[in-house]
Amino acid sequence: MDYLIAILSVLLSIAGMVGCILPALPGLPVNYLAFVLLWHRFTSFSSTFMLVWLALVIIISVLDYYIPIWTAKRYGATRSGIIGSILGMLIGMFLTPIGMIAGTIIGAIAGDVLAGKSHTEAIKSGLATFVGTIASIGLKLITAGIMTWYTVKAIIQFF
Repeated sequence: MDYLIAILSVLLSIAGMVGCILPALPGLPVNYLAFVLLWHRFTSFSSTFMLVWLALVIIISVLDYYIPIWTAKRYGATRSGIIGSILGMLIGMFLTPIGMIAGTIIGAIAGDVLAGKSHTEAIKSGLATFVGTIASIGLKLITAGIMTWYTVKAIIQFF
């Protein structure tokens, strides 16, 4: 049973890392599930440790939605540009992770152009949306990497 829990925890951690890039999977909550599986059986994670990580997962998950929108608005994106970036991301997601990022930029630019912005302004807000998206993904990946490290460390120490 211990081996099954260990394998499942590692798989959840890997899925959590992938979920930080692909929006179809909630990366950090999935990674947190690995902690929950390991909590009493494998580790001496304290209740404080678990609550701090739960708070971090919630805060970063909220920021994941807020950061790209904030950067887009800060650099002049219109409502149409933001909606375009979301639609572009969803369409691109079905192609590849690169398609998802390209779709975000193209959608933001197209939405702003349709809203009446000049091409230069639309490109500026599209690139800002891209930077916000990359910053958000980076924050999630760093957090998931640390969580995965704790997961692997707990398993190694147990066996």
